Amino acid sequence: MNNKLAIVLTAIFSLLVSACSSMGPEECAASDWSAIGYEDGARGLTSDYFANHRKACAKHGVTADFRAYKEGRDEGLVEFCQPSRGYNLGVNGGRYAGVCDAALEEEFLDAYRVGNELYNLRANVNGANARINAREDELERIRASIRQKQAQLISPETTTETRVMLLADLNDLSERTGQLESEIESLLIERTRHEEELANYQSTVAAYGF
Repeated sequence: MNNKLAIVLTAIFSLLVSACSSMGPEECAASDWSAIGYEDGARGLTSDYFANHRKACAKHGVTADFRAYKEGRDEGLVEFCQPSRGYNLGVNGGRYAGVCDAALEEEFLDAYRVGNELYNLRANVNGANARINAREDELERIRASIRQKQAQLISPETTTETRVMLLADLNDLSERTGQLESEIESLLIERTRHEEELANYQSTVAAYGF
């Protein structure tokens, strides 16, 4: 495993490209397919990624070594399919592609679900904050508009017709202000609930040792 890691650190970063990119002729010719497989496995990628590498290198007349790739990927998957990696994947909102062997998958998935639940609970708090901020921004804009229209209303240069329109606008803005204040109050209550759920769950997660 240490030798494989050394290969990854010294060679992969210069030879590998992302799944969406193509490998150049020099990269294909110099590639260590076992190391490429190990890197893909350690990232939890499916074996479908081999097809991307194979197609890219076929354009340059280089044949990919599936056997070496598979051997490396199997080793990489052992690293990936650990509970700690499952938790990290879940807590960062990552998606599991079902790549783990049955012998490792149960504990991996248990940890993944713990992390993913934490991710979702944090998302609930962040979502409530975003909605509160959006309404507070709108409320501030409306209040600024109200001040502007009130100044126009008392201006001696404002015509009677314009005053009628301004009064109608101010009435609409006042109603929207009340709606926003009510929505913000409800969202603050919702955020408090989400924060309590998150705090309680974080206490539970601590017991898992993650």
